[in-house]
Amino acid sequence: MTKHDSAGDLARALARNAETVCRHYLSNGRREGRYWLVGDTANNPGRSLFVRLHGQERAPGSTSGAAGKWTDAATGDHGDLLDLIRECCGLASFRDVADEARRFLCLPRPTLPESGPPWRRKAPSPEDRIAAARRLFAMSRPIIGTAAEAYLRRRGITDLRGTSALRFHPACYYRDESGITHALPALIAAVTDEDGRIMGVHRTWLAPGGTGKANVATPRRAMGALLGHGVRFGFEAETPADIIVAGEGIETMLALRTLMPSMPMIAGLSAAHLGALTFPRHLRRLYIAADSDGAGRAGTERLSHRAIEAGIEVLALRPGFGDFNDDLRRSGPDSLRLCLLRQLAPGDAARFLI
Repeated sequence: MTKHDSAGDLARALARNAETVCRHYLSNGRREGRYWLVGDTANNPGRSLFVRLHGQERAPGSTSGAAGKWTDAATGDHGDLLDLIRECCGLASFRDVADEARRFLCLPRPTLPESGPPWRRKAPSPEDRIAAARRLFAMSRPIIGTAAEAYLRRRGITDLRGTSALRFHPACYYRDESGITHALPALIAAVTDEDGRIMGVHRTWLAPGGTGKANVATPRRAMGALLGHGVRFGFEAETPADIIVAGEGIETMLALRTLMPSMPMIAGLSAAHLGALTFPRHLRRLYIAADSDGAGRAGTERLSHRAIEAGIEVLALRPGFGDFNDDLRRSGPDSLRLCLLRQLAPGDAARFLI
C-alpha cells in the first residue's frame, strides 16, 4: 500500500479483518456461521443487520459474496466496511472515515501537507497507542503454520508451546524513511503488564516465507506503552512467579525456553526497557540473560541494581557467543544445556532444566 491509500485499499484491508471490525464497532452483535449479526449500525442488539465475515475481497459481478459486505434487512441499507464505519461513528466526510479506518488498522496517515505549524498537530495519546496495539494483536493470527513459525524454526526454535504472546500478521504496515507505507508479513508479540493486559506490541517484519527478517532499514519496531512491561512466556495466573528469567530479545528468551519450558520468562525488547522492567509481586530470584554488547550490559546492570535494592536475589546467565539464540544455533541444545547447568542454582536446575 502506498502513502496515498485509496478507498479500495482501505476497504480490502478492513475486509481481511472483518470479524475484528465487527467486534469493535458492533460489539452488541454476535457471530453466527459466516456472518456477524446485530440490530443496526447504531450497535443495538438484534438480527436485522448482517455482515459477511468471509468470502472474496471482490466477488465478480456481485457484492453479496464479498467479505465485509453488509445489509440491514429492515431498512435496505447496505455497503462495505468503510460505509459501516461512517454510519457507526456518525462521520460525514470521506477523509474522516479514512482517518478512522487507518486508526483502526494501525496504518499511518498519508504524508500530505497539513495546515498549521507542527506543534499544533495533535499527537496520539498513550491510550490511543495502547488501543492501536491491542487492535493489531487482535487482527493477527496464531503463528503455527505461518511465516513467523518458519522464521523461528530457522533460528533453532522449534518448541512453540506456551507462546500465545506471539502471533502472525500477513500484511502488517511498515512505513519507510520516505514516508511510503508497505504491507509486509510480521511476527507480532504482545507486550503485557503483570496482570496480562496488552500495553503494546513488538513487530518483527519478515522476508517472504520467513527466511529471515525483511530487507528494510528497521525490521523491528515497538508501539504502545512499553515502560516497565515486556513479552511474557510461561506465566500462569494460578502459579506465582517466584523465579524468572529476564532478557532483552524475544529470540533469546525463546532459545532458553527450548530447555526450560516451565520457567517464566520476560523479554524486555531493548537494553533500556530491560533495565526498567517491573518485578512480579512474588519474585524472590531473578536470572538475567545477559547479551554481550555494551548496551546489553548497561541494561543488565540497571536491572540487577534495582532487584537487589528490592531484596531479590540476582544471578546472571551468560552466553558463550553474542546471545543465547546464537549459542543454540551454533552449538546446539546439548551444549546450551551444559552451559545453563553450570550457571543455574542446583535446585532450579532440577526444577526447570530438561
